[in-house]
Amino acid sequence: MNTAALREQIQKALQHEAETGLLSRQLTAQLPTLHPAIQLPDANANDVLARFVAAYINEVPDLLDAANVVAREAGIESQIKPVLKIAEQYFLQPPTITAGHVGLNSLLDEAYLAHRFVEEVNDLYIKHFGQPLIPLDMTVANLIAHQLIGEAFANQLDAVVHHTFDEMLNDETFALESVEAYREKLSSPETGAAWKRWPCMSRRLGVGLELDQPAA
Repeated sequence: MNTAALREQIQKALQHEAETGLLSRQLTAQLPTLHPAIQLPDANANDVLARFVAAYINEVPDLLDAANVVAREAGIESQIKPVLKIAEQYFLQPPTITAGHVGLNSLLDEAYLAHRFVEEVNDLYIKHFGQPLIPLDMTVANLIAHQLIGEAFANQLDAVVHHTFDEMLNDETFALESVEAYREKLSSPETGAAWKRWPCMSRRLGVGLELDQPAA
């Protein structure tokens, strides 16, 4: 994993934001049109949303590093690392669909791709092993990011994820006899303990999602 390069790219984007305030202005413009399900504090809503975006982006290298360590300890690195590398490449070599986006705005797109890819991996592991490889709930954070990116473009990014995912992993991947040996390791206490430091990110940052809230 080359997450050092990801961290460098993120730092450059944070510096770009400090100099231009581009993302902050975009978020300010978006606030009145955000889906009412996104729950923000009455005061400093824009600041809270900006911190959420920065944390969502910043979490990608840590998430990929931790996932790689857990996969190695669980004895499934050869299965998982190629998938994590794809998520990493979203940052280092973004798909052409994100061309023209700069700074944190661009990295939000790429972070969404990476987070969604990891989420898809998790869903497949739950299907085949009855529990996640990564017990980290990114669902709410990803839904919020989806809204911030915009429904139409985020749906295009989801299509990129699904296409890439279908190329990398499928049910046949988990039909191998050798995969059966992974089940005990996936449920080991060590694997679970390694992920206890990853609570729900959106709740941690003060951004909520009320799914029963009707659209305006």
